[in-house]
Amino acid sequence: MFQLFNLSLKLNGFPVKEAIAEFEKIQAISDAEYENYINLKRKEIVEYHLKNNKSYQEIVGKLEIQNWSELPIMTKKEFQKPLSERLSKGFTLKNVYVNKTSGSSGDPFIFAKDKFCHALTWANIINRFGWFGIDFNSSKQARFYGIPLDFIGNKKERLKDVLKNSYRFTIFDLSDEILEKVLLKFQNKKFDYINGYTSSIVLFAKFLQKKNIVLTSVCPTLKCCVVTSEMLFEEDKTLMEKQFGVPVVNEYGASELDLIAFQNNNDEWQINSETLFVEILDENNNVLPLGKEGRIVITSLYNKAHPFIRYDIGDIGILDEKSTFKKPILKKLIGRTNDIAILPSGKKSPGLTFYYVTKSIIEDDGNVKEFVVKQTKIDTFDIEYVSQKELDNNQIKTIGKAISTYLENGLHFNFIRKEKLTRSKSGKLKQFVSLIKN
Repeated sequence: MFQLFNLSLKLNGFPVKEAIAEFEKIQAISDAEYENYINLKRKEIVEYHLKNNKSYQEIVGKLEIQNWSELPIMTKKEFQKPLSERLSKGFTLKNVYVNKTSGSSGDPFIFAKDKFCHALTWANIINRFGWFGIDFNSSKQARFYGIPLDFIGNKKERLKDVLKNSYRFTIFDLSDEILEKVLLKFQNKKFDYINGYTSSIVLFAKFLQKKNIVLTSVCPTLKCCVVTSEMLFEEDKTLMEKQFGVPVVNEYGASELDLIAFQNNNDEWQINSETLFVEILDENNNVLPLGKEGRIVITSLYNKAHPFIRYDIGDIGILDEKSTFKKPILKKLIGRTNDIAILPSGKKSPGLTFYYVTKSIIEDDGNVKEFVVKQTKIDTFDIEYVSQKELDNNQIKTIGKAISTYLENGLHFNFIRKEKLTRSKSGKLKQFVSLIKN
């Protein structure tokens, strides 16, 4: 079969064939040798950035490190400056993969990966989805993701969907009327899998439950459902598996890093040990024993363009006691919940919709450091933000226009500049919080 997806990666400069070969080579390393592999790759990436990345040199403060534990913990705060100042020698904005984080943790920023590193990310994703019989070159995806609504951004994403053999459903309105149309698409298209935001897919499952429909009865080609970006609660997983008639697979990732963990066929949340090194640390940055709850800190072993070394992702988790260097298992992930906003018209929008509303203020100059959105009334929202300077009228108008486009007219937004934002006990900053009863 013609491999359109792989070809699209290659045409964009990502050496996917070489990356898949390297990924398979890593997977062939024995359990006994795997700790040596991890230690070698950690040493190599640290030495590379200490030699080639001025920004990382400033963070570390010295050019020689004797022990891994001496390395500072990186946070999103270190990335609140122009990307060009954070790239390693030999890399420019033109020869790397550049993207923005969603800002779901409240700390949005722009990041980069070198092209081989990004190709390895895809090699990993291709491998994991393959566990459930999904082939990106042939399997049809039902995609529950956000999409830019401006003409150029929208067309770019639609083109990507064609190359990924996917059909994208809108998540900005998940009313019953819209979900009827979603169901009709499943009746008329041979989807192999569902992929998207947890909260949106849960709403679809609840809609099917009300109608007493099991999705495989109208779409028998369906093999699995992969949820991402938000916390998956056990009761929601049970509901989805019942209403979809297929396994629900839990994915945990970060765009700036890679796929972090993916549920395997034994219902274990298997961590990506091929391209990442994951640690669980206490409040004093000490490594915790397996089974203990702490901060998730991750090192990207292959990204030469931009350092992510001992990077605190902002989540809390537990590594399973049976974890090994080759097969670490994420026992529990804490704090990636996201609420649903119910609007005056009855429209339901997942909290991640606010990424599309607020991205107009996410700029590479690092002005806005953090933000949260709070729904205080059915038609009223507070945007609390930390910034170097107050948002001006033009920025507020831009956001107002985005609000009308992505949500609906008639909503009231209060912009409140703060010195700092209130965090949960875990240190996590939740981007969207609804203070009204849904």
